Amino acid sequence: MKVQDLEIVENKTFDEIKIGDTAAFNKVLTKNDIEYFAVITGNANPVHLNEDYAQKNLENHKIVGHGAWVISLISNLLGNHIPGPGTVYVSQESQFHHRVEVGDTLTISITVKEKKMEGGLVIFEAKAVNQNGELVLSGTSVVKAPKNKMVGPRVKLPEISLKSNVDYFASLISKCDQLEPVVFSICHPCDQTSLQGPIDAYKAGLITPILVGPKHIIENVARENNIDISGVEIIHTENAHESALKSVELCRTGRAEVLMKGSLHTDEMMHAVVQRDTGLRSSRKISHVYAMSVPTYPRLLLITDAAVNIYPTLEDKVDIIQNAIDLAIVLGVETPKVAILSAVETVNPKIQSTIDAAALCKMADRGQIVGGILDGPLAFDNAVSIEAAKIKKIVSKVSGQADILVAPDLEAGNMIAKQLDYLAGAATAGIVLGAKVPIVLTSRAESPKARKTSAALAVLVAHNRRDRKRKELALGKI
Repeated sequence: MKVQDLEIVENKTFDEIKIGDTAAFNKVLTKNDIEYFAVITGNANPVHLNEDYAQKNLENHKIVGHGAWVISLISNLLGNHIPGPGTVYVSQESQFHHRVEVGDTLTISITVKEKKMEGGLVIFEAKAVNQNGELVLSGTSVVKAPKNKMVGPRVKLPEISLKSNVDYFASLISKCDQLEPVVFSICHPCDQTSLQGPIDAYKAGLITPILVGPKHIIENVARENNIDISGVEIIHTENAHESALKSVELCRTGRAEVLMKGSLHTDEMMHAVVQRDTGLRSSRKISHVYAMSVPTYPRLLLITDAAVNIYPTLEDKVDIIQNAIDLAIVLGVETPKVAILSAVETVNPKIQSTIDAAALCKMADRGQIVGGILDGPLAFDNAVSIEAAKIKKIVSKVSGQADILVAPDLEAGNMIAKQLDYLAGAATAGIVLGAKVPIVLTSRAESPKARKTSAALAVLVAHNRRDRKRKELALGKI
């Protein structure tokens, strides 16, 4: 039985302890462990917390665990096992022999070397060894052992969780500060939320909106909600259907570079988008990507597809993944890590999503999907937790550090995104890719802030497309 899993704890009194008594347990170092320890101690040394700093300045380019964290693990054994409850730490001498990195498994052990009647002191040899058998720490622990016997339930420790203080969306919006506004065709913004979002983005200098919808309704909404639309162009339409057709036309003819959904139903606007002759189809499959800033996850997380493709085929998933990789690169992720999700992490002929995942990874190996590192099938826990992957003995460049989660179908993707939103406090934004222009396809229930952030995503994509087009023109490709 593992020491940390004991429900009942029993100490060993000074008289019961014998020379040679020993105890040990294993502990995997996770990124959370490092961050917890940094928060508790206030030690914000970048060698432990800043991956960019470690990449540039440390010998093996990886962040390392605090040495004092390794020492602290010794107290687990002293306080829980030998001597156990009632132990008082007197001193600790330690020498460090090897660094410890995220994912390392340490075996911590203590062995009784000496007892001193005067003061009831017990002296232990303590050491930590990693999964490769390398000595990480050696030292001597001196404690005052309890005189009285104690048996009782283990004290239940409170659960704690980390919330990132990094506002990933603020950094996205700040990337647009030096970019000129992009013209947005706003399709049927006929309620407060769908009008406020693009106007906020307009006031922030992100976009130049063209409001497409019944003019009297838009003006009434603005007036009733104190939204200043002075100077903003309005193109009048009679109804939502006409708004969809006109908004798509503005993008198809180049007058607008982004299409943004207002208060109409998604399928009504997308019906106009996918029309073969008058819509915005490209050679790519259209797909949706959620961008999520999750307080408990140390990077911006992209989830696809949660809104457009209900039951995507293997061929569909190629474009879905490529769209998401291209977006991640635009957002500054040099080589996005893509986790292709299923219920299990092994290929099972009875679970189609596992077969698709294996095929997609091989397609990436053959250059049919480019720009990212793919792995799958992966269960959700293996995709976002290094510790979970370690326990299941999954060796992967993606596990625990995925930038993109690829859901097996729309139902799964939508559930993942909504759970992170409502249970994990994630901030969300969304964009549709694969059409001739980026499409901001926010839910009618989403806040103006989410719409503004989604607009920032589309602005970055639109400028990236401009840059690519200029390069292609210079090279004579178009």
